[in-house]
Formats: sequence, structure tokens, C-alpha cells
Amino acid sequence: MVNRMNFDRNSKQVKIGIVIAIIFLLYLFVHHFSKSKPTGIPLPAVIVEKPIEAEMAEYVTQTGTTVAFNSVNLVARIEGYLESIKFTDGTNVKKGTELFVIQPQSYLEKLKAAQATVAASKAAYAYDKSEYARQKRMYKENATSLNNVEKWLAQSQASEAQVNKAIADEAIAAINYSYTHVSAPFDGRIGRHLVDVGNLVGNGKATDLATIEQVDTLYIYFNLNELDLLKLRKAALARGFKPKDINQVIVDINLQNETGFRHKAKLNFINTGLNAATGTMELRALLDNKDHIFVPGLFVQVRVPITKPEKQLTVPDASLLYDQIGPYLLVVDDNNVVVLKRVSLGSLQEGMRAITKGLDAQNRVIIGGLQNATPGNKVQIQDQKKTAE
Repeated sequence: MVNRMNFDRNSKQVKIGIVIAIIFLLYLFVHHFSKSKPTGIPLPAVIVEKPIEAEMAEYVTQTGTTVAFNSVNLVARIEGYLESIKFTDGTNVKKGTELFVIQPQSYLEKLKAAQATVAASKAAYAYDKSEYARQKRMYKENATSLNNVEKWLAQSQASEAQVNKAIADEAIAAINYSYTHVSAPFDGRIGRHLVDVGNLVGNGKATDLATIEQVDTLYIYFNLNELDLLKLRKAALARGFKPKDINQVIVDINLQNETGFRHKAKLNFINTGLNAATGTMELRALLDNKDHIFVPGLFVQVRVPITKPEKQLTVPDASLLYDQIGPYLLVVDDNNVVVLKRVSLGSLQEGMRAITKGLDAQNRVIIGGLQNATPGNKVQIQDQKKTAE
């Protein structure tokens, strides 16, 4: 019985020893592979770039509206039937180009009648004036009465008045005749005709015929709030600008489907006061549009510099990351360890973001492979040129 108990006790001890040995062997196995495995996996690859120093200014971007430099509604200023239209809708026309013809013959005849009246009035005045002079000579010779002298004086004065009236009527007839030919007041683009040939126009009121706009140069109207306006004024004063130098302030323009602000315009007007309802000031810029890229009525983005340009560190805007605290960059230190850096942002220009705080010129900023970078972990630096290839 005692031997049986000793056998059972020894058997249990053997089993425990075997279990301990297995656990120890498993530990050695796992420990061996946990140490050797990382050596076979390469470190995450990232692309880095040092910040670039560039001239940057703080900007404010607003929505503006393009307006034609000149815009005229062509109207019928006399009554008559529209006889012809001498342009193609939507084309460019030169100053003085005939566009509409409105029943010119009847107004030409009225002008001729007025000219004939002038000639007749002048002839009558010449006769009356001559007769008055003759009556004065005869009166000195006691050959006529004072009554006759005064009669011809009044007659000559009335004739002179008739001449003046006839001349005025002729001028009005000439003006009315000129209205029968409607011409372009300046070089520009004309819209569609609003009245067809054969219609009576100018019947008791002016009739709109078409609109012509000068679009080689455009106005851009936009608004700035009070704070941004004060910043703009401060920046202008810092550069030595005076109110008369307003056209030296350059603003950047983008169409709604563009990026990069490739178009430039010159500020040329600031309103006299703030709009009490909106708390904004209206401004206007002058845009060279000889290529006719812009048309009146477009909504555009207007970027206005409100600080003096100064050198700042910049990084690609795509390299910035954000969390609930704010923006940050991932940089690689001297030991190739990823470090998180909180930064303060400045303006954005052509894809480059100014960093006003939190970065120095020697930092290696991760601009590629951000998904592989984790703060505190090591990475390997990959050559950007090889990556591009």
C-alpha cells in the first residue's frame, strides 16, 4: 500500500516536471522568434523635406462679382419702323459701327424741309433788313414817315427771329435724323437684338434694342469686413502707400473652377464708408481681360493681401495633419524616430502653407508615407527622386 502511494506521488511529480519543461521550451521558442522576427521586416519608409523659406503674406479671400467696364443699353430715341439690323448677335463691334437703321427717309425729308425753311427765312430777313436801312435813309431826307421806319425795324427783327427759329428747327431735325442710325458708342461685345425688323419702335417711349458691353477690362466688386479692412490699411501704410497709391495694391483672382490664383487685378476704388446693415466696405478692382477669359456677371474668388509680405517657413499643405487639438506635423529626429510637432498656421499660397510657430528650418518634415509614420517609432528615409522614378 505504501509502495502504491509512493508510485502515485512520483508519477505526479514526473508529470509536473514534464509540463514545466514544455512551458520552458515554448518560452524559449517564442522568445527566440520574437527577437529574430523584427530583424527580417524593414522599417516603414517615409519621404522627408526641410521647410522652405518663402515670402508670404496673410490673405483674406472673398467672393466677388465681375461687371463690365462700360455697359450701354441701345435704345430707339425716335419713332419709326425698324428697317435693318447690321450686326450678328454676340459679336465684337468697333466704335462707330452702324447697328440699327430706323426709317431714315422720312426724317431725312423733314431735315430737308427744315433746311429749306432756314434758307427762306434768311432771304426774308435779308429783304426786311435792307428795307429797314432804306427807310432810315429816306427818313433823313424827309421822304418817309417815322412810322414806316419803325414798322420795318419791327419787321426785320421778326425776320431775324424766324431765322433763329428755323436754324433751331433744322438742328432738331438733324439730331432726329442722326437717331435713325444707331451706332456702337465704343469698342465692345453686343448681345442679341431685342426687336425684330419691321416693328414700330420709340412709340411714345424709348425702346430697348440691344446691350453693348466693354469687356477688354472688367470691374470686380467685393466686400471686406471692418477687421480685414483695418488690416489692409495697416499693410498699405507699412509699405508706404498713400490713398492715391491705391492702384498699387494687387489682388489675386480665381474663377470658381480654378486654383492657384493666376489672374491679377489692381485695386482702384474703396467706398466712402461701411454698410451699416452688413458691417462691410465695398471695394473694386480693375482686371485686364483682353483674352476674354472672364465675362460680366461671374462669381470669382478675390484674395486680398492684408499683411506685409515677409519670410516664413513653408511646408506642403498636404503634409499637415489635424486632430481635436489642432494641426500638427510629423518630423523625423536625428535617430530617425517620428516626432509629433504642434504648429500654428499662416496663409496658404500655391499649395504651400506658412508655419508661424512650432517648426524650425532644420526639421525634417514627413511629406510622403504619412500612413506609415507613428510618433515614437523608427522609420527609414526614402529618397524622393527614387520614389518619383
